Amino acid sequence: MNQTITVGVDTGKLQLDIHIRPLKLFFSVENSDIGIQYALKIIKLHQPDRIVIEATGRLEMPFVLACAKAKQPIVRANPIHIKRFAGAIGRRVKSDRLDAELIAHYGEAIQPPLTSIKPNDLRLMSDLIARREQLLSMRTMEKNRIQILPKPLHSTIKPVLTALNRQITKLEEKLVSLIDQCQEYRGKSEILKSVPGIGDIAAASLICNLPELGYITNKQAASLVGVAPITKESGGYKRRRVTQGGRAQVRTTLYMAMMSAMQCNPIFKTFYTRLVDAGKPKKVAIIACVRKMVVILNSMLKNDTMWQEERVIT
Repeated sequence: MNQTITVGVDTGKLQLDIHIRPLKLFFSVENSDIGIQYALKIIKLHQPDRIVIEATGRLEMPFVLACAKAKQPIVRANPIHIKRFAGAIGRRVKSDRLDAELIAHYGEAIQPPLTSIKPNDLRLMSDLIARREQLLSMRTMEKNRIQILPKPLHSTIKPVLTALNRQITKLEEKLVSLIDQCQEYRGKSEILKSVPGIGDIAAASLICNLPELGYITNKQAASLVGVAPITKESGGYKRRRVTQGGRAQVRTTLYMAMMSAMQCNPIFKTFYTRLVDAGKPKKVAIIACVRKMVVILNSMLKNDTMWQEERVIT
C-alpha cells in the first residue's frame, strides 16, 4: 500500500507507450486526444507519484498539458539525463516498450522535480519567439542564396524575402501586443527595456522563457541561462572553466542583445574592453558581459527598479 507508483511514457508521433512501475503494467495508446484521455483514465486508478515523459520538443506537449489539466504529477525529463541513466545501469537494448520501462525506472530512482506548466499566454509568447527564430534563419538562408545565385534567379528570392519580412514584423507586433495586455508583463518589460541594448524581443524572451528571473539568486539566474562558469578539477588536474547547459533560446537572444549593448551601453562597452585588454578571447568576453547583464536584470526585477547607470558597478 505504501509503494511508490511511477509512470514512464515513451512518446512517438502516432503512439504513446506507457509503463507503470513497479506494477509492471504496460499498454499503448494513440497519441491523440482520445488516446491520451484513455491513458489518463487508467493512470489515475493507480494514483501515481510521478508521470515521467521525455522532453522531445513538441510531440509530448498534448499529454503534458492533459496531465496538468487533470492535476497529475507530470515530469518533462531531459532526454540526456535518461540516456546517461541507461548507461549507468548498463541498458543497451532499445524498443518502445523497454524505453517506457526505462523512463519509469529513471523516475523512481532519481525522483526528478515535478514540472510546472507555464500559463497559456507565456506558452504562446514562447511559441511566437521560437517561430520568429525559424523565420529569421530562413531569411538568412535566402539572403545568402541571393548573393551566390545568378541575377535571373533573384526574382524568385525577393518575393520570399518580402513575405518573410512581413511575417516577422507581424510576429513582433503580436508579441508586443501580448505583453501590453498584461499589467505584470508590461511592468517587467518596461524595467528590462530600460537597460540600453534590451529591446522588445529580448524582453519578451526573458519574460516567457525565464520567468524565474527576479525571484532567484544571481548565481541561479546565470546558471539557468547557461553563462555560469563550471569548475572541472580532480586532484592535480585543473581544466579551464567553461559554460554549458542552460536555456539556449534565452542565451542566444541575450548574446545578440549584448552585441547591440556594447555599442550603446557604456557599462558593457567598458567591461568588454577591459576583458579583451586583459587577454580574454572576444567570445569569452562577450559571454562574461552576458552574465553581468543577467545579474543586473535579475537584481532590477527583484528590486523593481529601472536602469540607473551610476549605480552599476563596473
